[in-house]
Amino acid sequence: MKILNWLLIIAGVCGLVGVRLLEDKIFYDPFLEYFHEANKNITFPQFEWAKLIVGHLFRFILNLIFSCLIIQCLFKNRQWTVQGALLISIIFMITFPIYLYCIYDRFEIGYLFSFYMRRFVIQPLALLLIVPMFYYRKQSS
Repeated sequence: MKILNWLLIIAGVCGLVGVRLLEDKIFYDPFLEYFHEANKNITFPQFEWAKLIVGHLFRFILNLIFSCLIIQCLFKNRQWTVQGALLISIIFMITFPIYLYCIYDRFEIGYLFSFYMRRFVIQPLALLLIVPMFYYRKQSS
């Protein structure tokens, strides 16, 4: 059973890596090239709001599923998995509107600020905070 558990954790990590590696193929995101250039003087890309929002929501859902798989297999506690999903969702609900405003403002609010808001929207950074938090919680109980 322990081997299956570790295989599921590896599958979750591979899922997160796969989302990242295939981002240009499975998600609509015209800002990939914009931020990969690391040049704030590049022309602002044309995009469709609806496709962009749906693409980011789809990516969030995939990241959430893989993150919850990792949390569940690491700690074997459904309540903690639900709490982790809730925390990840709250962070997304805070950062996504801010990122959309940055796009609306054409990143005038700040290139680096917009870049890091985008990171919180498209990457499962909250998982890097949640796993140590739950590990500490497990050790202290």
